[in-house]
Amino acid sequence: MIFEFDQYLGFLAFLTILTIGFWLMIFLITFVIPYWVGGAFIERMKERKEEKKAEREAAL
Repeated sequence: MIFEFDQYLGFLAFLTILTIGFWLMIFLITFVIPYWVGGAFIERMKERKEEKKAEREAAL
């Protein structure tokens, strides 16, 4: 079986899109999502600390 030129270009486009999608998913899973979750956790801890500080000041 031999590809014609337009089939070859379509196959290359498919492989390119598949490869870009694969590496984008790897990047998102390893860097972006943990950074996002970690940042949200740190912000929540800061908010809780400020709430407790405000409660202590209100009690005095």
